[in-house]
Amino acid sequence: MEASDLSREETGSGLKAAIAAYTAWGLLPVYWKLMVNVPSLGILSHRIIWSLVFVAMIMIFQGRRRDMAVAFRSPRRAALLSLSSLFIAANWLIYIWAVNADKVLETSLGYYINPLVTVFFGFVFFREKMERVQWLAISIASVGVLFQVIRYGRFPWVALGLALSFAFYGLIRKKVVIDSLPGLFAETAFLSIPALLFLLVAGVRYRGAFLAGNPVQDILLVSTGAVTSLPLLWFAYGARRLKLTTLGFLQYIAPTLTFFLGVSVFREPLDMPKVVTFVCIWVALGLYSWGSFAASRREQGALATVSDPGTGIKR
Repeated sequence: MEASDLSREETGSGLKAAIAAYTAWGLLPVYWKLMVNVPSLGILSHRIIWSLVFVAMIMIFQGRRRDMAVAFRSPRRAALLSLSSLFIAANWLIYIWAVNADKVLETSLGYYINPLVTVFFGFVFFREKMERVQWLAISIASVGVLFQVIRYGRFPWVALGLALSFAFYGLIRKKVVIDSLPGLFAETAFLSIPALLFLLVAGVRYRGAFLAGNPVQDILLVSTGAVTSLPLLWFAYGARRLKLTTLGFLQYIAPTLTFFLGVSVFREPLDMPKVVTFVCIWVALGLYSWGSFAASRREQGALATVSDPGTGIKR
């Protein structure tokens, strides 16, 4: 097989893996709805513990036992991952609670907003340059959120809570040099102690408790480990084989699927104020994506010019 064929095959497999990851994340509300009788903190605690178990099994199977201790060898790395674990736990808890409180559309809005919040964080914390089109996109998105605040008289805390918690999580993880699996192993290890304490103290009393005579629910709770870890593995596989611009477009699969689930499956009301907010966000994301694509093309053109200085022709 020629190198070009191998490269196309790698890209194709990476594309399938990334699409699978974003599709799984987009359909996740269906899974949480199956456990509506279990309190959100109970689902979160099981998700943490079984994710730790599942990731440990994968790493042992892959012969990566030594990598389990990578995060704990450096005090700085351990401190940062313990902090990032708090943000991912907050993100998971808000998401699970919102889905089972019939706020699926708000979770969709949160993950639509997330890329814009991440870009803004890059500007604030890393002094990354923002193009005019990105400022325009953030301004339009802000107008959409503000319209909902004025119309309903309440803050869309679910959407912004999801966007901010995940943006802070990404901000911290950017400072930690560690692979996704050892990173998730460390984060769930840090969270496992309070999760176990909750299940031991409160878990036996809540409605729909684990091992309380409902085997289907028990299987669903145990499977939260696989449901959490497998999409992450698929995403990591795809991210290594795809361009960032491709991943940038694919990331909208998840909130789009969640949006359609909220409207068509769970029948959540989509009134005019919500429509206005979503339209503002979609316009903002369209501008943001167009700006990112244009910037990527300019970079490629500049590289082509440098690589062919004799003609100055952009390839």
